[in-house]
Amino acid sequence: MTNPINPLRIAVIGGDGTGPEVVAEAVKVLKAVAQLEGIQLELREFDLGGERYLRTGEVLPEDVFQELKTFPAILLGAIGHPDVPPGILERGLLLQLRFRFDQYINLRPVKLYPGVETPLAGKGPDDIDFVVVRENTEDLYAGIGGFLKKGTPDEVAIQTAIYTRKGCERCIRWAFEYTRKRNKKKRLTLVAKTNVLTYGHDLWWRTFQEVAREYPDIQTDYNHVDACCMWMVKNPEYYDVIVTTNMFGDIITDLAAIIQGGMGVAAGANINPEPGGTSMFEPMGGSAPKYTGKGMINPIAAIAAAGMLLEHTGHERAAERVNKAIQIVTGTKMKSQAAGKMGYTTSQVGDLVVEALHQV
Repeated sequence: MTNPINPLRIAVIGGDGTGPEVVAEAVKVLKAVAQLEGIQLELREFDLGGERYLRTGEVLPEDVFQELKTFPAILLGAIGHPDVPPGILERGLLLQLRFRFDQYINLRPVKLYPGVETPLAGKGPDDIDFVVVRENTEDLYAGIGGFLKKGTPDEVAIQTAIYTRKGCERCIRWAFEYTRKRNKKKRLTLVAKTNVLTYGHDLWWRTFQEVAREYPDIQTDYNHVDACCMWMVKNPEYYDVIVTTNMFGDIITDLAAIIQGGMGVAAGANINPEPGGTSMFEPMGGSAPKYTGKGMINPIAAIAAAGMLLEHTGHERAAERVNKAIQIVTGTKMKSQAAGKMGYTTSQVGDLVVEALHQV
């Protein structure tokens, strides 16, 4: 996006567990950089998550969804409550937001910050710096399936993966454009499993080859997903941009989060690239209920998500300022990225990033 959205209207969903704590630090940084960069912010908090569900039985009321539609960006903390059965919040809120807003791009930068430990021996920030583009609205997550004779010894469960030409092409084309804009190795790697998933992933392969003809400046490559998992650990420096399916993207981005230092630093975006679309930005970590209210959780991922929000909404200079400030803090201040081992409280880390904004 070239024209910045100003005033910038952001819907804030703290969510569950430590979500409100990390979002508070992201909002603190957003307000500080907005003041430095002359950005007008309009922030509105929404009560969604496990506590609302337990109190009212509502997950995503229609009137709330319609209000969210008026915002170009949502900043989300975390969803997941120990007293709510698995699947209710994940399907009823997270997937509903992704699907109903048609956020068909899940963007996951995989960058090792200075001072952050990686479990990969001999690898540093120059080696771990790539991006995963995950299709975000199809595949097994479409919810197509059912049961036969449920609860009996003869039970059958069917879960069907859905792939459409439109869904493949728009994700692949966006990935090519992103690779060109990123302008690093200019290499785009398709990750799939064409040797086994010979229908759906054949569609992905053929679409990738056809779209690639329009981007002669981009080097293309292909990995089976199992090979990608090995090479991501052995040679992460090879990758520039990966484009992949919803299910495989979900798995390899968690592996990617560990090699970049853990969930405390991993941020992501669910993007609707179309004009007027609503996109959502979030830390990749869960709600971590055991740390709730203790000031021990790492807010760096949430702050990085705020930086992604700024970049997507056209405030590239402010986004770069946030990213540089994060790297100053991880590289010179924090002892660790692990919860409770940072050397600072959650709020103090946010303060350090605000302070570092004035140094860049």
